[in-house]
Amino acid sequence: MPNERLRDTLLRNGLTLQQVAEVTDVDPKTVERWITKGRIPYPKHRHKIAAMARESESYLWPDSVSPERKAQTAAAELVSMFPHRNAIPTDLWDRIIGKSEKTIDVLAHAALFLVERPRFTKDLITKAETGAKIRLLFGDPDSGSVRIRGEEEDLGDGTLKARIHNALTYYRPLRNVDGVEIRFHDTTLYNSVFRFDDEMIVNTHAYGLQGAHAPALHLRRLSVGGLFETYAESFEAVWNLAKPAVF
Repeated sequence: MPNERLRDTLLRNGLTLQQVAEVTDVDPKTVERWITKGRIPYPKHRHKIAAMARESESYLWPDSVSPERKAQTAAAELVSMFPHRNAIPTDLWDRIIGKSEKTIDVLAHAALFLVERPRFTKDLITKAETGAKIRLLFGDPDSGSVRIRGEEEDLGDGTLKARIHNALTYYRPLRNVDGVEIRFHDTTLYNSVFRFDDEMIVNTHAYGLQGAHAPALHLRRLSVGGLFETYAESFEAVWNLAKPAVF
């Protein structure tokens, strides 16, 4: 079976068969077989390809890593856990946002706390102009899922909808910036996801609690880990269901 993940990753990063062959010191036809026939490269080759493509081995070759090793690595991906999102130090947000250069993904309902940072939207514009891919997913203010979440968190009628509209006013300058795409989702938000390159904050959600008061995980992606990849794939699933944001 062809390895479509590997094919897509190479195309997305502008990598040719020849470039991969040179890095791994194999014939280009061997690289082609890794893609078209789904052959699994030796570990030393997988490491090099994953590094040059900035993808995890467990994503590119899911069957190449034993369940035991995936479990061990997943534990290592958890840098720290916070009892609630408000406990995350400001300097941690400053560092992971500031260091990001390639990928910024946000999945939330409003994430109003992000735009309370004075330079956040300006920093996103600067990063997009230097080549970062930025994808922002907000709850559809008029959706049933937003109404239900507002009720579950006991926010009061229309409060969450108002928060989303409030947050969106800060993002208006991003609407026509190349490299930035904004969508609305109407899904049950099990977790809010804030990805900055290979680091991620996952704000879990607990019934009856506002997101700021629910636990949060700080993850750092490892080559054969599966925890970071689980939330990254969840983001992709929601992104594919979402619609362009009009505001």
